[in-house]
Amino acid sequence: MKLENKIALITGGASGIGEAASRLFAREGASVIIWDMSEEKGKALAKELDGHFQQVNVADNSQVVVAVSELKSKHDRIDILINNAGITKDASFKKMTHEQWQQVIDVNLTGVFNCTKAIAPIMEENAYGRIINTSSVVGLYGNFGQTNYVATKSGVIGMTKVWAREMGRKGITANAVAPGFIATDMVKAMPQNIIDTMQSKIPIGRLGDPKDIANAYLFLASEEAGFVNGAVISVDGGMTV
Repeated sequence: MKLENKIALITGGASGIGEAASRLFAREGASVIIWDMSEEKGKALAKELDGHFQQVNVADNSQVVVAVSELKSKHDRIDILINNAGITKDASFKKMTHEQWQQVIDVNLTGVFNCTKAIAPIMEENAYGRIINTSSVVGLYGNFGQTNYVATKSGVIGMTKVWAREMGRKGITANAVAPGFIATDMVKAMPQNIIDTMQSKIPIGRLGDPKDIANAYLFLASEEAGFVNGAVISVDGGMTV
């Protein structure tokens, strides 16, 4: 098992890509800590995986600090942090409200900062850590109607590269994964013609599965990726080649 005896914290870990990662990491031997806003889903999954659930809004730094304090009373370390939680509030730039802008910034960018700020010192104490941030292919290439989302996903890439430089000598790597079109429940609920259009842009000829992203997380969390630092791995079926 690639993550035997490791402790992994996965934000947004109760559904979609986060759920796939939680399940995979547990199978690979990790003790999984799930942070999510959905108490029902989070508790059920944590029970199934013999893990630990905390209801945390990553945009609220006080909640993050309290949750980490509780974890420190139970664990002497956190080996892996997957900053996976994220939201969308799409609108064209002309129609986007300040509220839509701020909500996405708070979760997708400030939330990543909050979680890493709280967990990195624990990693430093143990001279070991894997920080994996979820970006997006739109963070690399832009997308109509997603000024707020693209800004956050581009920002995540920038933070990842800074952290790779600042924390590398402390035994901590920081990398990002940029998913393409992934068949989450949210995407599956879209009209079929939109799904067909998305799929037509992917050379492999299918949407990604949440497991495809979880597998990328697993590689970056493993010992095999010990010399990978500051990288952005696109997992998109060749869409951005």
